Amino acid sequence: MTLQTLRLSDGETVSFTDSDPEGGTDQVLVLLHGVGMNAAAWGPQIAALSPRYRVVALDMPGHGGSDLLAGTPALPDYVAWAAKVLRCLNLHGVNVAGHSMGALIATGLAATYPDLVARVAILNGVHRRTPEASAAVLARAEALAKGANDIAAPLARWFTEDEAQVRDQVAGWLRGVNLRGYAAAYRAFATGDATYADAWPRITCPALILTGTHDANSTPEMAQAMAGAAPRGRAVILQNQRHMMNLTAPSAVSAALLDWLATPLALKDGQTLKEGHPIKEGLRA
Repeated sequence: MTLQTLRLSDGETVSFTDSDPEGGTDQVLVLLHGVGMNAAAWGPQIAALSPRYRVVALDMPGHGGSDLLAGTPALPDYVAWAAKVLRCLNLHGVNVAGHSMGALIATGLAATYPDLVARVAILNGVHRRTPEASAAVLARAEALAKGANDIAAPLARWFTEDEAQVRDQVAGWLRGVNLRGYAAAYRAFATGDATYADAWPRITCPALILTGTHDANSTPEMAQAMAGAAPRGRAVILQNQRHMMNLTAPSAVSAALLDWLATPLALKDGQTLKEGHPIKEGLRA
């Protein structure tokens, strides 16, 4: 795994890791992390998937080694940034997986830049929050904008008491994040759950929607709704898992991603898109 730095045409610096910087394989998986994290949060998946795929994990703007976006960016600005990075890396028709805020970016990429995305995977994504949930996440966005980085609350939501080692690793990332970048991305995350919510019927590539039964903010119902609206959507619900399940259940998450990556891009003879896009039963793992 090689740490890389890319300078975009406008002078912005993007940091990312690349398991095959020489481009020895045309099978590419791009990973987009959530707010407060960085590319290293995908460590277990990078290790599991890089033997078969070129895995490129980006640091989101204002996270890791990537520069902040100018002004007060909204979710479409992060989507446009991701598209620009992929094009600068000469990556087209790739597999894109995003977690949390990264899931919203991945959805936007699949909806607005279909030439860049061959398959899309949404991990612990949000979709049409309730008014109460929206109010809570907006309040946290406002607190972050004022410099209050209370990490205890998200850690309590994300981890159980017996997941202390992973929790401490994530706590370190949250403490070390650029607070301006964190606050900007969190505001876009807080206001972006409906931005591409109506786009799922036109996202025709293979779409994996993955969450945990105990993720209170990225609920199984949200995953089922997204998968049901997508012509080739499939919901996978991991039992007893919360928001950071790529770290707490890495083998199950990597297995689900490998299965998704093996999904044919073209429909086989006789297959059709889901008639009426019915909501399907989530697979239990």
